Amino acid sequence: MTEPVGLPIPSSWYCVGFSPEVGPATVLSTTLAGNALVLFRDASGRPVALDAWCPHLGAHLGVGGSVVDGQLRCPFHGFRFDGAGRCTATGYGGKVPPTASLRAWPCRETNGLLFVWYGHGGEDPWFEVPPIERAGWSGWRPHAFQLRGHPQEVAENSVDTGHLAIVHGYAGLEPTTPLVTERAVLRAGYRFERPRQLLLQSTLSVRIEIHQHGLGYALVEVETSVGLRTRQLVLAQPLGDDRLTLRIAMAVYAVEDPWRIHPALWVFPRGWVTERIADLAIREYAGDVAQDVPIWEHKRHLPRPALAEGDGPIGRYRRWVRSFYPDAGSDGSTG
Repeated sequence: MTEPVGLPIPSSWYCVGFSPEVGPATVLSTTLAGNALVLFRDASGRPVALDAWCPHLGAHLGVGGSVVDGQLRCPFHGFRFDGAGRCTATGYGGKVPPTASLRAWPCRETNGLLFVWYGHGGEDPWFEVPPIERAGWSGWRPHAFQLRGHPQEVAENSVDTGHLAIVHGYAGLEPTTPLVTERAVLRAGYRFERPRQLLLQSTLSVRIEIHQHGLGYALVEVETSVGLRTRQLVLAQPLGDDRLTLRIAMAVYAVEDPWRIHPALWVFPRGWVTERIADLAIREYAGDVAQDVPIWEHKRHLPRPALAEGDGPIGRYRRWVRSFYPDAGSDGSTG
């Protein structure tokens, strides 16, 4: 039997999908922190996030709703809403009711991802997810999990170095970049060895740099001893009632020396190798994350854990996350 996590949802940007999921005529339904939302693109192509329930007679705009001239059209009575949530027309051509408007949520499109801001009590966004250079990289290979969990618990894995050996079998882990926190940003780096499953069964030396921005977005830059560079994303979307959609994604930098990964690959075009490696790498990455899922689903959040030597900087992480809650220390963290 599981218990409620007992943590509020932290203020942050949360990924609700990948850019290709919302085309010019698409209406995407999603949920964020218990709020039903719809996303579409306005006439300029900018993504927009609005409350999902039509203020006229309550139809769900994501079920049969359509995009007409960059505005959202209700399937029930044809009311239209612009990117600011204002009703611009009824289906009858008459006067627009003065109360017919929808809440517009802060929305961003960055790095091929769609983000919506959740802030306590309508708090405005106070940081941004930075763009990254994408030239030379494969497209994102996504994977998603549905689970019981919380963004803070997911992000904590990035500093919980003890579990990397116990759960994932990494060996010889050493910090390479000390944990640094500044406002909404956490950075840390590690070096370790891990069993290699990608094309060859052997040991792989790995260096990772973690860039956490808020509690809904983490970018992990990876370099390996065979010359393979990858990027991994960790994207927790809190749905409400302790439920998460956890998206992960993988991108691979253009492979220059395929033979270092596997001797037989030298005969294939480098572009083909890069794409196939990306396909294989997301499977391996998803397998790693799948090892964590049952633990997240059944663990209990301990505000004051009995930390031990070898855990990693969990106490410092817990102090950092307080800034994302309505009251400093509302998570009851150690420290």
